[in-house]
Amino acid sequence: MISVVLATHNEQLNIKRCLEAVKAWADEIIVVDGNSTDDTREIAQELGAKVINTTNKLNFHINKQLAMDQAKGDVVLQLDADEVIDEELAGFIRKIHTQILKRKSHQDVPVAWWLKRKNLFMGHFFTKTGQYPDPVIRLYVNGHAKLPQKDVHEQMEVDGKIGWAEGHLIHYANPSFTDYMRKWNAYTSFQAQKLFESKTSINFTNSFRYLIWLPKKTFFLLFIRHKGFVDKVPGFVFSLMSGLYHSMSYLKLWELYQQQSAHQPTTK
Repeated sequence: MISVVLATHNEQLNIKRCLEAVKAWADEIIVVDGNSTDDTREIAQELGAKVINTTNKLNFHINKQLAMDQAKGDVVLQLDADEVIDEELAGFIRKIHTQILKRKSHQDVPVAWWLKRKNLFMGHFFTKTGQYPDPVIRLYVNGHAKLPQKDVHEQMEVDGKIGWAEGHLIHYANPSFTDYMRKWNAYTSFQAQKLFESKTSINFTNSFRYLIWLPKKTFFLLFIRHKGFVDKVPGFVFSLMSGLYHSMSYLKLWELYQQQSAHQPTTK
């Protein structure tokens, strides 16, 4: 049995394309939806998915793990709604499922697999900029992988050996700059909250680190070391915004401290 699991929130523009690529061979499709206000749940149900409605979390990996916990298949594929698997990857998953059914033990053989992703940004699929092959662990033998649920960019923790899958995930992450900025804003808010909870101070050292050093370092790594210049304007913009991610997270942290101070009672 093969399970496909997703966590969604307002994905009516993507969910149909994603599920149509797997519905012919997936034995079950589970969608944990974060209280979407569009037609995400209805579209998923029309395509045969079991839909579970819950609250939307800033750390959406919590809902991803909820979906993974519901899977009953021998093999589980975890997807985002803006991802589509290609035919080569679909064939690999079916082949792996057949092999797993014949296994007597999972010792010394892969129980999870890295999947390569092709990432769309501003109408361009990256070939460099640290965004290809962009490996992610999304395919695993049920019971052998879980998400730590501490960060939005974390990888699964795997109990066993990890292999490499054939084929690709086609990731329609940011077809427009507007889409990218919406996610960038959410991610920087999440990072600011993490810094706030860890009591990161607003001081000269941290200001230099987050406003100057990390942005410059990140831009250099992506645009020069990882050859972002090969991806031309999209490579430059992505490298720039990835650097500014640190600055914006820090400025939002400063704002959280300002809000905390404003709500503290004054003493006379």
